[in-house]
Formats: sequence, C-alpha cells, structure tokens
Amino acid sequence: MYDGQTVGVVVPAYNEAGHVGGVIETMPSYVDRVYAVDDASSDETWTEIREHAKRRNDPSATRNGSGGTEERTVVVPIKHKRNRGAGGAVKTGYARALKDDMDVVAVMDGDGQMDPAHLERVIEPVAAGEVTYAKGNRLRSRRDYATMSRWRLFGNMLLTMLTRVSSGYWEVSDPQNGFTAISSEGLRIVRFDRLYDRYGFLNDILFVLNVNRQPIADVAHPARYGDERSTIRYSSFVPRLSALIARNFLTRIAQSYVLRRFHPLAACYAFGAVVLLTGVVGGGYSLLNAGVDTFLGGMASLSVATLGLLLLLFGTWLDVEENEGLVHDISAPRVDRVDRVETARRDRQLDVAHDGGTTDGGAEADRR
Repeated sequence: MYDGQTVGVVVPAYNEAGHVGGVIETMPSYVDRVYAVDDASSDETWTEIREHAKRRNDPSATRNGSGGTEERTVVVPIKHKRNRGAGGAVKTGYARALKDDMDVVAVMDGDGQMDPAHLERVIEPVAAGEVTYAKGNRLRSRRDYATMSRWRLFGNMLLTMLTRVSSGYWEVSDPQNGFTAISSEGLRIVRFDRLYDRYGFLNDILFVLNVNRQPIADVAHPARYGDERSTIRYSSFVPRLSALIARNFLTRIAQSYVLRRFHPLAACYAFGAVVLLTGVVGGGYSLLNAGVDTFLGGMASLSVATLGLLLLLFGTWLDVEENEGLVHDISAPRVDRVDRVETARRDRQLDVAHDGGTTDGGAEADRR
C-alpha cells in the first residue's frame, strides 16, 4: 500500500525468460499485487513467472527480522492462450486489478528496462490525486540520449512529434514509454477494454485521456537497457501505428472541437488542409502542363499553399492553447535532495527503534 492506497503492478511479458523473474523479485514492498501476464510466450517465460510467484507468495518468506509479519506482495500469474499483443497483455492485467479493487495500477514491462527504484515517482502523482495518468520520460537529459541508439532516438522523437499532434498533449515526450500508472477511476473513464491491443496501445490511451480532458504527468527517469531484444516488427508496426495516429487525430478534433462544442481551430485545420492540398496539386499541374505559364502558375500555387500552411499553423497554435496545463512535468530529483531525504528517513527509523519499535517497521511506516 502506498499513501493509504492499494497498488497493483501489471508486468506484461512475451518471451522474456531471464528477465521477467528479476522484475518480479525487485518489486518494492509497497506494491500489493503483481499481475505477471505471459502473452503466449514460446520460451520459458511462463515457467519463470510461476517459480517466482510461488516464492514470493510463500507465507514463510514474509517474516521480518524481529519475528513480526510484514505485508507481502502477492504475485498473480496469468497466461494467455494466444498472443494478444503488448496492449492486450496490459488490458488483461488492468481488468484483474480492477476486480481486486486496486486504487492505482502501474505497468512495468517484463524486459527489465524499468528501474523499480523509480516506480514510486511514477505512482506518486496519481496516488496524490494530482493527475489521472502518469508515464515515464527518458528524453529529458543528454546523458539519457547517449544510452540510446541513433535509430531508437530518431524513432522516439518522431513518434513524440506525431503523438503530440494526435493526442493533444503537446508537452508530452517519449510516448512509447510503458512505465506508467493510472488511477482506478481513470481506467473506468478510458474504457480500456476498447483500446488498441498492440504497440499502439500507449498512443491510444493518451488520445482517450485527452478527449476526456484528463491531466497527466510526464515523469523524468533515466533510460536503462540490457541484453533484451525488441519483438517489434517494423514492417507492420509503422503502417498500423501511422493509421492509428491519423485516425485518433481526426477523431479528437471531431469530438472535442465539433461535436462537444464548436471551436474555430477545427475550421482552421479543415480549410488549411484543403487549401494546402490545392496549392500543392496546382503547383504540380503548372509544372506538367505546357499550356500554363510555369512562373505565374508556380507563384500562384506557392501563395495558395503558404496560405494553407499558415491556417494549419494557426489551428495548431489554438490547439496548444486549449490543452495548456494538462501535462504536469515532473523532473528527476536532484542528487543532493535525495541524500537529504534518505538521511531524514534514517533518522526517523532510529527514533522509532529508540522508542521500542523496529528499524524495518519504521521504514515501512515512513514509506506509506
């Protein structure tokens, strides 16, 4: 339990033998339930999940050093009979967490890329009621950039730009970061069972949250990569995600700025797209048709296209203004601040011990 609220963590895993066990074992003690979901893996992922679940769920392993009993994290192993995709595995965990009345539900992938030491920072703004949804962000410092391959960094920045346009969260970064947390009420709001099943799930949930005007948090944390291998097939991932992003953008504009209430930015986007396309087509016609003066036709087409582009930019500016303040930026804690917090915690633990309590119990009470 964290700050008086129950916490569940979904661990989706597909062919993550050798990694998923470590994720389960390093789960912080304030986590009440771990939902380890094997998405029909073809390796020993399911065996590893069951072995670690058995060890963590063993009541004899919950004794503390003073002979008392600590709360233990219960591991719930779940196996899909068929592969449902990254989003499908998370949705299965979400459904079980709601059934178990978890107040906050986080996600940590089974590949071990997400440092459990930063889980508290992702959960905290949701548990505090400041936001409905929180996600990690690995694009805040140059040091983190250096740990990414150029191809991964380029793809991430491109997806950041497209997701901002599509979702309406213009200040969000690193949209494919699966290190997330959401409130139980947020899960009911987004109707997660209808979201995209595969890798576009993270983009889809941002779109639905924005349509419902929900505040989110972007939590900075360092990137961490090991020997895991990506299972993304880019030949299918890129066109599917592109179609999803385009659909979500059009749906968001229609729902937020036409159906719910009319806003001029919808007209700016619509007319801007039409005028820009007219200018581009006109320019091509001028170049290919010998009966048209190339210079005059080109200048006219350029003017029309420029007008269309300006309308689109004006619509974008209005869109940014409408969504300002929906993203809470949570920077990485300074090292000196962390040191002060840890020193204060140790001092409080010593005070508890002097009063007849135990150091471990003091730490638990402080964490909660």
